[in-house]
Amino acid sequence: MIKIPIKVLLVDDEKDFVEMLSLRLKGAGQKVTLAYNGKECLEILAQKDMDVVILDIKTADMDGIEVLREIKRKFPLVEVIMLTGHETTESALEGMKLGAFDYLLKPADFDVLIRKLEAARKRKEEHEERIRKAEAKFLLRKSGGIF
Repeated sequence: MIKIPIKVLLVDDEKDFVEMLSLRLKGAGQKVTLAYNGKECLEILAQKDMDVVILDIKTADMDGIEVLREIKRKFPLVEVIMLTGHETTESALEGMKLGAFDYLLKPADFDVLIRKLEAARKRKEEHEERIRKAEAKFLLRKSGGIF
């Protein structure tokens, strides 16, 4: 069985953390792009198709919740997994209310992270398939059922 890599955008202002996690994700066969702040994240999403964003709740230039809002407003099909290094999960729970797929506490168990990435991509693919089916039905109705 061929495993298709998940296109992951990893966003965190802790450079060492980003680089180490990136190496592990690439080693697990994922396609990883790095961003070190919220603005850079949004710029990359405007240029590249991504499946999942792993987003730290605390970024240097923007609050992670603010970045999440922008992602969901501009790129609603991209799934977001929130990361927090803080013991409180209030921000992560707020993020889930705003559309984040899930959240993890740092340091996250790598196997759990991979499972969440796979589930997030699956949800994105399901959304895309529903949209394709709806568009096909619309075109079929519009054309009177004749192609």
